This record gives sequence, structure tokens and C-alpha cells, in this order.
Amino acid sequence: MATTSDPNADVPGGVKFIHEDDGRVTARHVDSGVASFGDTEVEALRQLADALDSHFGDGESIDDPDAYLEGKGIDVKIGEGGTPPWLEE
Repeated sequence: MATTSDPNADVPGGVKFIHEDDGRVTARHVDSGVASFGDTEVEALRQLADALDSHFGDGESIDDPDAYLEGKGIDVKIGEGGTPPWLEE
């Protein structure tokens, strides 16, 4: 069973930590519900910061999503379901 950080403690910047059974830590932004995870609280916070940037539109713009994904080594083949909604223009 996952456990959360001390509910009576001051929550830094509106973030709640959830310590998962598999050892990972989930950091959840209380106001928006955006969450991310890492092996430590620090890593989870770093990942959460990136997720919040993306969620609130402060992330880096990607001109060519296919080229970007390909550059990261991610297969960009579109399956039977078609293009995912976040890649549709």
C-alpha cells in the first residue's frame, strides 16, 4: 500500500509526496492534480516541474513532433487507431 507524506506537515509549494510500494516516489501538485514520479523526492520534483511547464503551456515548442520523437529514438509509426490527439493539428 502506498503512503503519503505527513498530512500534518507544511506542504512545500502545494506538493504532496506519495511513496509507492515499488520504491518510487510520486510528486503531485495539489492545486492542478498534475503528477510525476522518480526514484527520490528530488527526482520526482524535477519531473513534476517539467510536467507543470507542459501543463501550463510554458514548455518548449516542438515544430516537428515526428522528427523530435525520432531524434529521441521513439518509434513514430502510427497504429490502427490513427494519430494520437496531441499530435493532431
